[in-house]
Amino acid sequence: MRKIYIAGHRGMVGGAILRQLKARQADGEALELVTRTHSELDLTDQTAVRAFMQAERPDVVILAAAKVGGIHANNTYPADFIYENLMIECNVIHQAFAAGVRRLLQLGSSCIYPREAAQPMREDALLTGVLEPTNEPYAVAKIAGIKLCESYNRQHGVDYRSVMPTNLYGPGDNFHPENSHVLPALIRRFHEAKRDGLEEVVIWGTGKPRREFLHVDDMAEASLFVMDLPQDVYQANTQPMLSHINVGCGQDVSIAELAALIAKITGYSGRITQDTTKPDGTKRKLMDVSRLAEMGWKARIGLEDGIRETYAWFLDQSAGDLRAK
Repeated sequence: MRKIYIAGHRGMVGGAILRQLKARQADGEALELVTRTHSELDLTDQTAVRAFMQAERPDVVILAAAKVGGIHANNTYPADFIYENLMIECNVIHQAFAAGVRRLLQLGSSCIYPREAAQPMREDALLTGVLEPTNEPYAVAKIAGIKLCESYNRQHGVDYRSVMPTNLYGPGDNFHPENSHVLPALIRRFHEAKRDGLEEVVIWGTGKPRREFLHVDDMAEASLFVMDLPQDVYQANTQPMLSHINVGCGQDVSIAELAALIAKITGYSGRITQDTTKPDGTKRKLMDVSRLAEMGWKARIGLEDGIRETYAWFLDQSAGDLRAK
């Protein structure tokens, strides 16, 4: 029986991974799944993480825990983003090694690539240029996580892997009006505009930047696909110090196109305007996913279907919050 620790199981991605692992259990796969809430285990606390790893000694660690947020949150709390993410990565990766964990999967972010990286962004674009200033502290922490995994592989012969998702969305997302990412923020904004009968919805920036979006269930499936690859297959498709794998759908849309699609799905029929005093962020972020495709995995959930499912989940959660009150 494999013992798997999922760090960050209450987050959107960790929760999706946990759901898929539980489905494997139900299908008869011999798995023991280990989780801890933040109140039970603070991953920034080295002593606590050491004690946990030594006590549990999992066979596999999936590191989906991170401090995340959109442009506003990254701009407002840069010290929090770099400190907390570095501490989580250092503690979990090192203490996993100290406890004898041979395989680990770390989840990163597409923001690791330079602001002006050629599109679509290939894995070898890493460390070839200047990062996007609005989320540089977070990106530096995520790059450090990749290099931690690669360095432990080189020095200690373990099998620690990294996957770099594009922008994710889906059930379990954060719909906070200021600290969320663009897609859930727009879902909430258009939903409330329709509910309140507003004639206009204002979106940040020019609407021209292009972004790629991947449903979280696709990300969970891809993560487990990479985790389960035989070591020789993984190594044959990567390099020792360029071992991370992009995960995306290979298609992007402009923010203006995204806003129009979300307006359609939520039933909002008013005006959509742009606040050009707000930052756009990177002009385009599209992942080159050919490496993962060559290994046998491709995304399956289309953007419109995925947003409809996410909006239904948001409505259900909103109704639940009202019932709780």
